[in-house]
Amino acid sequence: MIYQGVYRTPSLWCRLHSTYVRKMRYLFELKEDDGICRQAQNSGTFYLFHNLSPFLKKVGSKYLAPQISVAEMKSMLGKFRQNEQMIEDSVLIGCSDECMAYFALDLGSLEKSVIESELRGLFTELRKAFFQLDGKDAPLLSSAQALLRWHDTHQYCSKTGQPTQKNLAGSKRVCHTNGIIYYPQMSPVVITLVSDGSRCLLARQASFPKGMYSALAGFCDVGETLEETVRREVAEEVGLEVESLWYSASQHWPFPNSSLMIACHAMVQPQQSKISVNKLELEAAGWFSLEEIMEALGREPKPLKQEDGSFSLWLPPKWAIAHQLIQEWVKLQASSPA
Repeated sequence: MIYQGVYRTPSLWCRLHSTYVRKMRYLFELKEDDGICRQAQNSGTFYLFHNLSPFLKKVGSKYLAPQISVAEMKSMLGKFRQNEQMIEDSVLIGCSDECMAYFALDLGSLEKSVIESELRGLFTELRKAFFQLDGKDAPLLSSAQALLRWHDTHQYCSKTGQPTQKNLAGSKRVCHTNGIIYYPQMSPVVITLVSDGSRCLLARQASFPKGMYSALAGFCDVGETLEETVRREVAEEVGLEVESLWYSASQHWPFPNSSLMIACHAMVQPQQSKISVNKLELEAAGWFSLEEIMEALGREPKPLKQEDGSFSLWLPPKWAIAHQLIQEWVKLQASSPA
């Protein structure tokens, strides 16, 4: 069986197709039907937050996000003398292949230390824990924090000034005064790995952990195309003119709010590769050889102080789209003729 030039065995295609379609149809029903969503809440699991900080447990060098059952949720709320109806303040963030729904609930109105003691974990700032999260937890917590933040900051209608009300799944808010429906939004951001053919360009902001470098990134301006944004950002931040570019992939990113990271590769002419760093945007930027990148990929993604006081180059973790861009560049270098 061949679909758009890709071969799949019939059984594999059916399994992948039916599982994905079943999940998407189920999630659609949960978002549109409060009754079905309420049933899912009674059998689903919950990721907990406190003022947008997720509840995590540290196991070794990794942070894990425990899934709390509805029975545990009700028991805990009972101990804190809270109405079980608080569960309806949760937002839907996904489901398993078996269609068990996942919800996120912010318990910011309760005493943080009491919850931490009860569940034996810590509410940890997501930005602090992000690079050490287990890969399967990161996308869910990213979506959950973004959605919880959106609801927290969109409680009133921008036209009437009246309170808005979320549906049970949290997929929208409605102003019942005039019927306006508000949906969560993401801001488009380009993240671009620039190359001159034999080297790639990486940069860092002052807020980055010591030694960490990544690809260039910036928000799309109103009215811009993706291509225009890439060219403008590269020119603004490092003073280079892009000759060609191509799209790679995309990823949701929760910082500073909810962004859609649109990943691209860009080429500049080697004879025009002198960098002029915009200090209002970046702390530093530089060209790195394949050997330097390969060495950095072999290290753990964390600060490593050297004898001279400087920090070794380290790169974003494997599940970050910047890491994917760098890995693609490495493969491209390996396949290019010497």
